[in-house]
Amino acid sequence: MEGKKTAGRQKIPLKKIEKYVDRCTTFSKRRSGLYKKASELVRENDVDLGIVLTSPTEAEKVYSFIHPTHNAVIDRFMNPTQEFDLGEHLVAENTRKKVNQLNDRLNELDRREKIAKDRMTSLSEMNKTREKSRWESIDQLNADDIMKFEAWLDVGEVMLKDQLREASSSSSQSPPEDADI
Repeated sequence: MEGKKTAGRQKIPLKKIEKYVDRCTTFSKRRSGLYKKASELVRENDVDLGIVLTSPTEAEKVYSFIHPTHNAVIDRFMNPTQEFDLGEHLVAENTRKKVNQLNDRLNELDRREKIAKDRMTSLSEMNKTREKSRWESIDQLNADDIMKFEAWLDVGEVMLKDQLREASSSSSQSPPEDADI
């Protein structure tokens, strides 16, 4: 077996990234990953969750991921055993329902995107095979397509015979008398 072509996934040591551009890029990528994991946690375990981040580029730029509401997360943090009052409970349930609907919609759009990509791939493959050889797909023609194809071939045959007749009649004519001049 040959050696690996890439290093693969490796553990990155936790230390400050010195290069400013690399630090900003890494922050953006990891923030996205955190949001994705937080969303999975909320969806699968029905938990209250809050993440607050500040950007390394701008001190006043704050990013947050809070579910179901900031009040619910703060209250849960301050008093973990306290139950919600009815109003906060309804707001939290409504927010959870909305998030679940949006996740379902996102999953549906992802599914449609995958189907569209698969269709594009299959159409591309069909075009490649069609360009490769039209004769290979002749077995897949239905009766109507075969009749159209025969008619097309008949018209082509008639046109070729006419061109051959014209070519043979023009070559059998004697050249003009002044052709040698």
